[in-house]
Amino acid sequence: MLSIWRPENRYRKWLDIEILACEALAARGEIPAASLKTIRERAGFEVARIEEIEKTTKHDVIAFLTAVNEKVGEDGRYIHMGLTSSDILDTSLAVLLREASQILIEDVDDLLKVLKRKAFDHKNTLMIGRSHGIHAEPITFGLKMALWFQEMERNRERLVRAMETISTGKISGAVGTFSFIDPAVETYVCEKLGLKPAPVSSQIVQRDRHAEFFTTLAIIASSIDKFAQEIRLLQRTEVREAEEYFSAGQKGSSAMPHKRNPVLSENLSGLSRLMRSYGLAALENVALWHERDISHSSAERVIAPDATILLDFMLGRFTGLVENLVVYPERMLRNLRMTHGVIFSQMAMLKLVEKGLSREDAYALVQSHAMRSWEEDGEFRELLEGDDRVRAYLDAGEMDAIFRVENFLGHVDFIFERVFGAQP
Repeated sequence: MLSIWRPENRYRKWLDIEILACEALAARGEIPAASLKTIRERAGFEVARIEEIEKTTKHDVIAFLTAVNEKVGEDGRYIHMGLTSSDILDTSLAVLLREASQILIEDVDDLLKVLKRKAFDHKNTLMIGRSHGIHAEPITFGLKMALWFQEMERNRERLVRAMETISTGKISGAVGTFSFIDPAVETYVCEKLGLKPAPVSSQIVQRDRHAEFFTTLAIIASSIDKFAQEIRLLQRTEVREAEEYFSAGQKGSSAMPHKRNPVLSENLSGLSRLMRSYGLAALENVALWHERDISHSSAERVIAPDATILLDFMLGRFTGLVENLVVYPERMLRNLRMTHGVIFSQMAMLKLVEKGLSREDAYALVQSHAMRSWEEDGEFRELLEGDDRVRAYLDAGEMDAIFRVENFLGHVDFIFERVFGAQP
């Protein structure tokens, strides 16, 4: 990913576009064939020379063109004919972002493989589900992984769409009217680069495209933040159902030798905040003056390399984190049982309703015993069985049926098939 954003590669893309434009002009008879041959053979640059010239010109594209023309000679006058700087800048940016997107898609694919494997490894690893941070009803750790997998599949779809949206070039001149360049040149250049020509442009490709791209990266980072936060919550000492791998020799605190901290997850949560700020900057870039100003340019010079490099890093780090995640099924079972069976309250209520009690009365009856169980650390089932009103509706066999964890897991296979498809 780093190599995409090095000056050498950026200027190489600029030169490729200039030469492609010359090829299209030569095919139209607007550049002598001999001049095109010379341009192809001699055109080149040194980054240091471009930077030296830019100190005087204060204009990067002019500095680039000057450096190239020094090598080409007289035929260099045909380079950049009818073009404006943004033809080169925006079209090359589209190519660079497309290349970066392909790496990010590969990163997402790697993460999806790990999440799928973890999901099936823990398909039946029982744990408590939580809402508002409070015990709700049992789930499995595999279902949690399946949920993350599905979200990352959506993120992959978003990224592919965003890549196609950003894969748009323009070779249409100073205000997009093709005043001194034929549209056929734009068609030729974009086709060679794997881009679509912007159907209409001003001096620039419109920045709603870039906003879609960078906000997509921010959404992916926010998903990673969500997953990392869950790992942080599960690693808390009071919970300790899963934790980041703690390698030999690793240290958690300069003061407390016992510490094992979720540092990778915390790092990812912090970086996601930065990624969201890049999305905001891209949104701010949408509104420009008239046919163009350059207020977007300075921001994009930062966010384009930074956002793609950073997300590449985040995806790689999170993939390794999940792959090496330590899961504690026994601790999950212990935590599931710590609330003395109140997690079966909905099943008890529904069974009483099924037996003829109104929902309101059944809810009130079950809740009263659930609250006693919370407050007195009493077994929920024993409290129910000690109530004549409950026994009037439910016998011992029906009570056994209520307090079965399997009641909650009957459709795990159905969910997995919807997420992953039929497995061999």
